[in-house]
Amino acid sequence: MMEISVKVWPLLVLFVACLKIVTCYKNGKVVEACEDMIPLHSHHSSSEPSPYNISVDKVKFSPGGQIKVTLSTGSSDSKLYFSGFLIQARDFGHPSAGAVGSFALLEPAVSQLLQCNNIEGSAVSHTSSTHKTEVQVLWTAPQNSPSKIRFQVTVVQKYNLYWARILGPVVSLNDTSPLPPQSTAGAKTTTAATSLSRPFSSEGCGFKKSCLRDPVGCDPHSSPHCYFLSFWTEDQSVVFELSGLASGYVSFALSTDKWMGHDDVYLCINYTDHVDISAAYVVERTHPVTSSENVLRDMAWRLSDGVIQCSFRRNIRIPGRSQNRFDLDQTYYLFMAHGRVDNGRTHRHDRQPLISESQVVITGPPEDLGGSRSPLLIKFHGVFMLIAWMTTVSTGVIMARYFKPDWPETTVCGHRVWFQFHRALMILTVLLTCTGFILPFIYRRGWSKRAGSHPYLGCTVMLLAVIQPIVALFRPAADSSRRYIFNWVHLGTGTVAQVIAVVAIFLGIHQQALLLPAPWTTGLLAGHVVWFVLADIVLEVHRRGLFPTGQFFKTFQIFTENIQTEDKEAILFVPCDNESYIKGTCFKKLVLVIYLCGNFVCLTLLLGTISRI
Repeated sequence: MMEISVKVWPLLVLFVACLKIVTCYKNGKVVEACEDMIPLHSHHSSSEPSPYNISVDKVKFSPGGQIKVTLSTGSSDSKLYFSGFLIQARDFGHPSAGAVGSFALLEPAVSQLLQCNNIEGSAVSHTSSTHKTEVQVLWTAPQNSPSKIRFQVTVVQKYNLYWARILGPVVSLNDTSPLPPQSTAGAKTTTAATSLSRPFSSEGCGFKKSCLRDPVGCDPHSSPHCYFLSFWTEDQSVVFELSGLASGYVSFALSTDKWMGHDDVYLCINYTDHVDISAAYVVERTHPVTSSENVLRDMAWRLSDGVIQCSFRRNIRIPGRSQNRFDLDQTYYLFMAHGRVDNGRTHRHDRQPLISESQVVITGPPEDLGGSRSPLLIKFHGVFMLIAWMTTVSTGVIMARYFKPDWPETTVCGHRVWFQFHRALMILTVLLTCTGFILPFIYRRGWSKRAGSHPYLGCTVMLLAVIQPIVALFRPAADSSRRYIFNWVHLGTGTVAQVIAVVAIFLGIHQQALLLPAPWTTGLLAGHVVWFVLADIVLEVHRRGLFPTGQFFKTFQIFTENIQTEDKEAILFVPCDNESYIKGTCFKKLVLVIYLCGNFVCLTLLLGTISRI
């Protein structure tokens, strides 16, 4: 219990912290934005002119004096509004020093005081996300006020549309000459990206630029389904190109390991009429947080038939690590992902990210990089479960169900041949299942909440697989009056486990971590199951004497009449006086061989597909 608590408490603390960050913006408690006045909305400030005005009722003040500050829409359009805001006064000569003075509320229903720069009431924000067209507050000058003060405001219209640090009017102490009044309507805060003149191409991959592609060798110029990342060094910077078919965004990240968390992320988000290009970072497995400082240059984008393409330049080294930007002359794993956007907010990637096979020096020599969307541990999980529940179990069932009468005089280690084959195959099944079962937990570092019913079915199969050999250890003697109870329990448990395992495998091949190409792999897996059912039906019909074995071998003899007599005798001879028994045994062996060959072909195709994703 103590060990569980130790693991759970950090998760609860992280959840509460994330919940606080998510919910605090609607109620305006945005103290996290006091320093840079940038909301954590995973987007850059709008590059369009600001439609809002900041005005004051006087341009001169005395220490302790008050000035009325008004934030309003700069248009008569009745549809224009704002839902959130943050107002501060800053030293005109040193704006980075933080908020100065304090505010008093005139409209407590729509505004509230915040403590920024360790000064109570030094900022004002909204109390809710209701639509507003105007808000007024009173600013009180401090006793040791700077000679000039400038009001600044960040205004949020909606989650993905805001204007940061809009510069307001400058006010001065009574003995200081004021600056001319300045209008804040139409102010721009950032530089917009330009449009790409032509689509990206894979030309030069491996000798002029490094490329990471999915599928391998694809060209974004000719294939819309090509997910493409390229980069090369120019002077003291690196140029990146990113392309992919996505409904909302494409992105890539630099990571020190193959696990999401503490990564340097770059996003290209589709807003129908333009693409927003931004740098962000992630802490643990959380939503990306957009950097408040735009470190990207020469940004350009292109939209065509659902394909998002963007390019930008970034310096190899950026002074300071406050924004979690990595130095590009180090080695990193590359992650490439895409997903949808809802009301400006990016959602979890649609597929497992494509991850480079090895760490890459971004400024190193050009390489044509390989990658995979499926982690190695998950691949082995799929391989072990497919072998166990599509091959060894089915073969063991056939041996126990239809080959008990065969080899009556032959024993292996004191037991009949069919029993030893059955036991060996079932032990192998349990070992493969146990090994495969723990691999996802090692990779996920716990339970996966996004895998649907697949892990629950897997746990059920694991439990039944362990129960089977335990029950077999306590089986009664063959002549016991209770033997039939064991037979039914053993048969029932095994059949249920086999059915649930097949369902779990069908669900498993559609998981993000092991997403096999559809629909042909689904059809191949279905054919694999049908192949076993057909073999089982044929052998069951034969066991009940309903299959014309004699006619079958007569037909078979016609097709093999060119085979030498001695070879036929060597193949078909069974030391038994009963001819029908000979034919029946040979028929079952032939069905088993044909089944194993078909099973092996299906299994090989599925395993080959897993190795390539």
